[in-house]
Amino acid sequence: MKQMELKALAKINLGLDVLGRRENGYHDVRMIMQSIYLYDEVKIERTEKPGIELKSNLYFLPTGEGNIAYKAAKMLMEEFQITEGVRITLNKHIPVAAGMAGGSSNAAAVLFGMNKIFELKLTQQELMERGVRLGADVPYCIMRGTVLAEGIGEELTTLMPMPKCFVLIAKPPVSVSTKVVYEALDAKEIVDHPDINGLIAGLEHRDLKEIAACMGNVLEDVTIPMHPVIEEIKQEMKRSGALNAMMSGSGPTVFGLFETKSAARKAQERIRKKALAKQVYVTNMHGAGRN
Repeated sequence: MKQMELKALAKINLGLDVLGRRENGYHDVRMIMQSIYLYDEVKIERTEKPGIELKSNLYFLPTGEGNIAYKAAKMLMEEFQITEGVRITLNKHIPVAAGMAGGSSNAAAVLFGMNKIFELKLTQQELMERGVRLGADVPYCIMRGTVLAEGIGEELTTLMPMPKCFVLIAKPPVSVSTKVVYEALDAKEIVDHPDINGLIAGLEHRDLKEIAACMGNVLEDVTIPMHPVIEEIKQEMKRSGALNAMMSGSGPTVFGLFETKSAARKAQERIRKKALAKQVYVTNMHGAGRN
């Protein structure tokens, strides 16, 4: 096999709780991750010329060691002493620095693709074990679907899939540093922990309204005061018929759950008209509706 073209899916967090901080700086989390059909296109080609060549449709993205997809390729090439080269093309659609694991998903796609192209014969579990060295979200991005993530995000348990629904994604024109958000959280006492068990029960009951009612993200307490537009978008989605709306990850992206596509489209128009966000997408859940 000479090349592969892959879809690197974005993720949202239906629930995100932080339980504590480890001595190494990582945080213990308990969160429910969900992949959605907003994706980057990742093309991986085997080349005779040694080394790694990475290019992207976004001029501001690093194309060397500063890119996690590059790091993923380098890690496998060094471990398996691959003497040929690889060319990686990232056609990005997932908003950058948005709490949607775009970079981690690109790295996951590179690990998956190189495993196939170079016939490394690594299992999914072995890929995930390598992925966590690159970033806490990478193992999840290899697994995908509806998943409970614990530890630093690497302890993954598959859950019942989401019921069918429509997701509105809105990324306001601000960027958020995950590191800054988590450091600010350390100085605060977390009072309201989201109901992760309630979310899991809602998934088991196949009850979209129950799931929506239990959504919560402790990082909102840090990010929203920095960027009040996040709260404005949440309220606009709810006024437009969202069962609930919440920030994903450390932000600033907001997502809303809708029962109908028409309601999601109306909310999309209103958010654009009010200039709260330019990047506004209606999509659905990966694997939703399966029993």
